[in-house]
Amino acid sequence: MDVKVLAVMVILTVALWTPETDAKPISLVERCWCRTTHNTVPQRSIREIKFLHTPNCPFQVIAKLKNGREVCINPKTKWLQQHLKNAISKIKKSRKRED
Repeated sequence: MDVKVLAVMVILTVALWTPETDAKPISLVERCWCRTTHNTVPQRSIREIKFLHTPNCPFQVIAKLKNGREVCINPKTKWLQQHLKNAISKIKKSRKRED
């Protein structure tokens, strides 16, 4: 009888002992930030724009508004496409000046 109790205690100890890690569950790591996107966001209300590219998710554009909210913007929005073209051309021009 003592052997059975000892065996159960060992099994419980091994089962309950888990090393501490900072890893997140896979479902949280692979989750896309933007589940829905907005097509109309007033440009004057945007404080900052972030671009995210994560595996298994489409290209994501997150705008932080002046009121503190964060919204996802559709990357195919015309004004955003024009903004990206202008930003890329400025970067190219500044690199040419450095050379």
